[in-house]
Amino acid sequence: MFPARGVGWEPSGPYRRAAAASVAVTLLLCLGLAAAELYVGGGSWGFPLDDSWIHLVFARSLAAGEGLAFNSGELVSGSTAPLWTALLSLAFVAPGDPVLWTKLLGVLFHVVTVCGVARLAHRLGLASWSSLLAASLTAASGWLVWSSLSGLEIPLFLALATWGMVLQVEERRHPDALPRSLALFGAGALARPEGLLLLALAVVDRSLVARRGEDGRLIWGRGTARAPSNAPMTALGLGAALVLVAPVVLFNARVGGSLLPATYLAKASGAHSVIPEAAYLHAILGIFFQAFPLLVLLAGTGTVELGGRLGTARDGGLLPALWLFGLPIAYGALSPPDGPYLAGNFGRYLFPAFPPLLLLGALGLERLAGVFTSVGSAKPFGRWVGGGLLAALVLWPAGAGTARGAGRYLQSVGNVRDGDERIAGWLAERLPVESVLAVNDIGAIKYRLPEHRIRDLAGIVDPEIVAYRKQAIAEGRSRGEGDRRFLSESRPDYLVIFPGWFPELAADGASFPEVHRIVIPDNITMGDNYIVVLQTPWTRTFLDPSQGAVR
Repeated sequence: MFPARGVGWEPSGPYRRAAAASVAVTLLLCLGLAAAELYVGGGSWGFPLDDSWIHLVFARSLAAGEGLAFNSGELVSGSTAPLWTALLSLAFVAPGDPVLWTKLLGVLFHVVTVCGVARLAHRLGLASWSSLLAASLTAASGWLVWSSLSGLEIPLFLALATWGMVLQVEERRHPDALPRSLALFGAGALARPEGLLLLALAVVDRSLVARRGEDGRLIWGRGTARAPSNAPMTALGLGAALVLVAPVVLFNARVGGSLLPATYLAKASGAHSVIPEAAYLHAILGIFFQAFPLLVLLAGTGTVELGGRLGTARDGGLLPALWLFGLPIAYGALSPPDGPYLAGNFGRYLFPAFPPLLLLGALGLERLAGVFTSVGSAKPFGRWVGGGLLAALVLWPAGAGTARGAGRYLQSVGNVRDGDERIAGWLAERLPVESVLAVNDIGAIKYRLPEHRIRDLAGIVDPEIVAYRKQAIAEGRSRGEGDRRFLSESRPDYLVIFPGWFPELAADGASFPEVHRIVIPDNITMGDNYIVVLQTPWTRTFLDPSQGAVR
């Protein structure tokens, strides 16, 4: 993960100090939040989203030699993070609790990311104090600490993306160097599908090469002694990335009938707007602005500063800026015009934009601090006051965001425990193994009920339900009619759903009588405040809520 000594390697005391201090912050916050989770959860681990349990189900199947299967013997293209799944499969052959190993891996990759931010800041020429600021804020970001313990693939993708950017800067300055950055971005696409966008932006960045003429103006393009062509190495890097990505793409095509994973069809299918809606961009901006308002405002200044360095000895390219602005625009374009916005729970699909935001914001802060220093050069007291004000504007909301993130993490873990995990435990005590369940949230239920067959009403591992819904709507019928058609084909014994997601099914007590209901207190995470178990017209195995399973 870390670049070896070679091209661009320059041991740096400031870089090492920034990395060491930021790693200390990372470990302090992650271990503290993990301890709080154990305390609040009565000594048990959990995850803040059901998606984390989905990863573990796939990983368990992979470790058992069944491949990417959700139900035993049924390969599906439902994993958007096959590299993360492969790493998690090792947790099932290692001693101890796989959930704990999953969290340790997340913390490890968060540490790698923080070191990468410190290194990237150094390579982009940030001052020692702003490099430390960017790395420390990455370490302490409430959403990134949340991610490190979440069981999700976000820390792995961030580590690959950040160190890929480090190598990209070094390779821009040495066009004949091996294109290791593109290989890392290819690996990143196996951790998150938007890694393909990052790979494309990296190729664009490698083409944005210029030199300064005698009059100081930019002259674009390579092909001279001062700017040799990097096309052969770019082609080599793209080839390496293709070799990494191709097997997964072919697997998706063979198993799911599409080059993209089934999750895309479930979450992003339908009409899209080429230009993201203003309401979407406003919502996304709020994710970043709440914790880092000043740095969000200064990220544009940092981008201009990077652009001004093109063609100079300090040229570091524009990839951090391209990624920061390109990622939300891409997700906005993929979001259906009528909603919901494609951003993931709590906006987690946009979390990979935090490191470049903090880097560019810190670079912009350098410019602003320089103005304060210039204005107050004759008045040291004014300089101290100005510096203190800037520090307060950055650190106060960041600290508040970290505290909010910790509380939100604990509450989300509690929501999943009180919802999906609790209903899974209730079913495990009463449901015969031959029963088939059609489920809203498939992860924790399948993890706790490994022998039971699960049908996915969200369409992640059963994408055909999306086609049923589209057909029903095309015929002028309701989305619920498509769900009924899917259920009549799959014939589950019971439904386990959020009533608010399937109002037609929940309201049809004659066909789907309610067997059990649980309330999720203080819910901020789950799809509804209730989960219900409904019997179906095809029920073959009956259960007694009070007495246990009856065949």
